Amino acid sequence: MQGSIVFTRQLAMISAMLPGLLHSLTALLCLLPAALLVVRPVPARDHAFWAAGGLAFIGPALLALALVWGHWVTGFAPTLWVTLTAIIFTFGAASVLLAHMWRLLPLLMPYVVLMAVMATVWQQAQGHALPGTLPSGWLGLHILVGVGTYALLTLAAVAALASFLQERALKQKRRTRLTVQLPAMADAERLSTRLLMAGEAVLAIGLGSGMAVEWFERGRLLTLDHKTLLSLLAFFLIGLLLAAHRFVGMRGRIAARLILVAWLLLTLAYPGVKFVTDVLIS
Repeated sequence: MQGSIVFTRQLAMISAMLPGLLHSLTALLCLLPAALLVVRPVPARDHAFWAAGGLAFIGPALLALALVWGHWVTGFAPTLWVTLTAIIFTFGAASVLLAHMWRLLPLLMPYVVLMAVMATVWQQAQGHALPGTLPSGWLGLHILVGVGTYALLTLAAVAALASFLQERALKQKRRTRLTVQLPAMADAERLSTRLLMAGEAVLAIGLGSGMAVEWFERGRLLTLDHKTLLSLLAFFLIGLLLAAHRFVGMRGRIAARLILVAWLLLTLAYPGVKFVTDVLIS
């Protein structure tokens, strides 16, 4: 009797998880056409590029909207879906505004697909809705700015990685199938710097809106938790990097590595903290 009760409960749990799993798998499959574009012998910003990119945005965007519709949830899986949707949207907008941005697709899509796979594997980590005690304007601004900051810094890190790979290919005098598709080293450095400047500005707004949220919620401007400390470290590191680039002309491998470190700090601050609290601890 007890065994049948346990089996019934497990069956009910699996049945409850199936719709969410199917939705996650559908959103994941929407990313594959854009990921497969990298196998084309001649990369191009053509109709196939925009069609695959549009599908890669629509699938995760619909799932993210369904997860947070009417309330914001703090779970690991919704955070990943919202974040990768913002990354794809920012990449598409930047591909329209910035030359050579679209050539970062071969480096960006593996990371986006990895995020989608993690969100699918841990799709049961939905989290809880935030309490309605905060002013919706400040909370909405803080969430929007935080997601936008991570999207910009992710693209800056991808551009820095492209610059690093191109520099190494030049020193070795050997181009690979990957480096042929990526922007030239100088173009990648310019993209990285522009995205870094935009990310620093948005991150400053995010820190300010975070202080406002803290003030309305707890009556103080700053709580030095892991997320805040990592965000502050990333902010100061990016500021130093931009100053060094402006006044000293620092670029190349050192600059690329520092950008990747700043991106890693933000990764630990946002999805990293969610993974620890909602997956490992819970």
